[in-house]
Amino acid sequence: MKQRLITGVAAAIVFLGLSLAGGFWYHSLILIMSLIGYFEFVRMTKTSAVSGTALLGFAGVFILVAPWRLMGISFTPQSLLWVLMLLFLFVTVFTKNRITIDQAALLFLGSVYVGIGFSYIAESRSTPDGHGLFWTFLLLFSIWASDAGAYFVGRQWGSHKLWPSISPNKTIEGALGGVVLAVVVAVGFALFSNGTLSIGRAVVLGLVAAVIGQLGDLVQSAYKRVYGIKDSGTLLPGHGGILDRCDSWLTVFPFVHILMLLPFYSL
Repeated sequence: MKQRLITGVAAAIVFLGLSLAGGFWYHSLILIMSLIGYFEFVRMTKTSAVSGTALLGFAGVFILVAPWRLMGISFTPQSLLWVLMLLFLFVTVFTKNRITIDQAALLFLGSVYVGIGFSYIAESRSTPDGHGLFWTFLLLFSIWASDAGAYFVGRQWGSHKLWPSISPNKTIEGALGGVVLAVVVAVGFALFSNGTLSIGRAVVLGLVAAVIGQLGDLVQSAYKRVYGIKDSGTLLPGHGGILDRCDSWLTVFPFVHILMLLPFYSL
């Protein structure tokens, strides 16, 4: 527990400090986290991190997350997803099926899952309305509130299993507790936003952070169960790896942006 607490505090100081700094420093941190996250994903699939397919995936993640806009480069990395997919397919041909379509598809899926997820986490800090820090903290604190609510409510009152075949410790009561606390936190942000965020939209964002975040956590639990592992990595003692800590982020941030749920999308 002591190690877990020390790691959590140290990681929080670094992350929140660079979040406040913003710009290239924050985006660089997210880029590093994305590459470590993809390394964890590759390792879970029992693929060598220096194999051609893995290196292709690393390149894809880098292209998707790199701070092109901050470097003054007009570039839409998402437009290269088809090219990345095609290259993964070519690998199966060039290796004469030594690397199967299943392996190539899995590594491509991982590069998109990690790359797109972290790219939206990075972009949230520099939104066009100038409130990027507010939106980043709103989503992060709502996700963390959902996690905390699910844990403590589930531990105290949980009796009905949510999805025992995937994550045997999660309960329906805990999930609902997470939703309630996430909404409360989001509404709290709205009350102190000086009109930047309405109560109604805060409720929606709190619900999304909790529901989509918990589904993201279940996704991580599902593929860890397939590979028979407890944690995706060991970078954060007591907490696991980057993917263990960011599983909810990787689903919530893209969901919010792609569905244009933040207010500035309707300006």
